[in-house]
Amino acid sequence: MNTPTVDIIVPVWNYPFETRACLAAILTNSPDARLIIVDNNSSRETELMLEEFSEPLGERGLFIKSQRNVGLVPAINLGLARSDSDFAVIVRPQVLVGSGWLDTLIEAAGSAGAGVVSPLFNGEGAPQLPRLTPGCTVMESCIVSFSALLLRGETRIMTGMFNEQLDGGDWCLREYVRRAAEKGYRTCITARTVLQCGAEPFFGTAERRAEIVQNSAAAYLEQWGAPRHYCVYFGREAQAGDLSEIVDAIVAGARTGDRYTLLLHHRQHRDFCRLGWNGLHTGIDLIGVSFLFPQRTLAKRIERIFSSDTDCIAVRGTEGALFPGRDEAIPIVGLFEGLRSCHAAMEMVQ
Repeated sequence: MNTPTVDIIVPVWNYPFETRACLAAILTNSPDARLIIVDNNSSRETELMLEEFSEPLGERGLFIKSQRNVGLVPAINLGLARSDSDFAVIVRPQVLVGSGWLDTLIEAAGSAGAGVVSPLFNGEGAPQLPRLTPGCTVMESCIVSFSALLLRGETRIMTGMFNEQLDGGDWCLREYVRRAAEKGYRTCITARTVLQCGAEPFFGTAERRAEIVQNSAAAYLEQWGAPRHYCVYFGREAQAGDLSEIVDAIVAGARTGDRYTLLLHHRQHRDFCRLGWNGLHTGIDLIGVSFLFPQRTLAKRIERIFSSDTDCIAVRGTEGALFPGRDEAIPIVGLFEGLRSCHAAMEMVQ
């Protein structure tokens, strides 16, 4: 079996001490990877450090110098444009990698059949990623981070570059994950490696950053529409073994950024967990109903869900199910056809 080739892309703008520590950790803990350093018009001090660091790397390193500060996303794209390896991994300079980190990301991509993989983070600047279900080390997710991000080569080719018109964070990544999903590629978070993350430097004024985020959100919503939240109740008599096709459709919907809260009676919750359906996607939450007082607990769960999110859409998960207190609940068949095409695309790629 051939060892996969890897390019590690580090976009740099100043902060020479943090950047040197990041690069040194990468060289120590990723001995077979090629390092692509993108200098985003840093200060002369940082530039000299990068040149000194890059010179002895030979073919193991590539140094790219931008003549002006083009921004985070364009700098990442400059590195991706020069990558021709099986995997490209983006690492921000405030991140310190550890032993085995790269192999763990690649293994997670293989085990989950994913094209995009993010680790978890600790530290002052750790990004807020969704929590994984206890006991699950890899889960699909629509939320990842530029702090460290693995891209499979074929995913990068088929999906293209990151959208440089969007912010260098949440909305840019959401848009990329949507495009990747349309091409049939999954996005995952792995808890098998946890990287240390220092404070992220901020550029420009707070007002300007807020404006960029607002404009990016508007552009995303115009193209893809607002993500929706569905609360699905299958009824007390539904058997988990009869719901696999519906669960597949729900997973396909979660891959587009929609959220699903599944209200499950005690037996259903137990069977969903036994089948591994509690760890399918971070956008799917399983809410159990008490065995002793099911109706009372169900009513409380429903009240809590719809009071915290007034836009949540009630869904009857099976043909005979009635959604307690929600006469406006829609049938699951109304979602199923719209989600089937996304699920079919995933199956074609796999």
